[in-house]
Amino acid sequence: MSKPPKSESLTLAGPAGRLEAILETPQDGEPSALVVLCHPHPLYYGTMRNKVMHTLSRAFVGEGFAALRFNFRGVGKSTGLHDNGHGETDDALAALQWLRRRWPTLPWWLGGFSFGAMIALKCALQEAPQGLVTIAPPFAKYAGELAGQPACPWLVVQGDRDELVAIDSVVSWMDALEPGPELLVMEDTDHFFHSKLVLLREAVADFIRDTR
Repeated sequence: MSKPPKSESLTLAGPAGRLEAILETPQDGEPSALVVLCHPHPLYYGTMRNKVMHTLSRAFVGEGFAALRFNFRGVGKSTGLHDNGHGETDDALAALQWLRRRWPTLPWWLGGFSFGAMIALKCALQEAPQGLVTIAPPFAKYAGELAGQPACPWLVVQGDRDELVAIDSVVSWMDALEPGPELLVMEDTDHFFHSKLVLLREAVADFIRDTR
């Protein structure tokens, strides 16, 4: 069994004030890559401490990454007010800048769950990550805000019984992309991946290993 990661509670400077964050790194040695992870919708109790977010972080740290989770503006101890995805994108970019300054020579990825998946994609369209992982992405809802697709390897994980993000809408949105991301559909799986978190972690770790 792998050792738990080292964990550091942080306060970062964000565009609307402070950003509450958690940095997790491998217990043994220095990280070999970086990832910023974005949490679910702030107005529906989404935070960086969500179980899927925790699972994503552990998947990345297990593959040697330093994983940075943070609370969007207005969530937890982060200051500011919800900004319908616009300010939240700026928050994520600020978190990314902080992480890259700490380890300026390492490759970096982006990831997110639900609303956070959309924010991660928006950031990936502005920057140039080496990889992108998006879990239960409500992209069809925000299609008007998303132009094109990132050039990096990209994984979409979707539950076939997602009660909040219809799988048909995800597939329809992806069909319009060329070549589009890799899609993994998990059977008997709801939006929050209840009883499926271990499988989710393994799937993300497999994608990282296959891509790097």
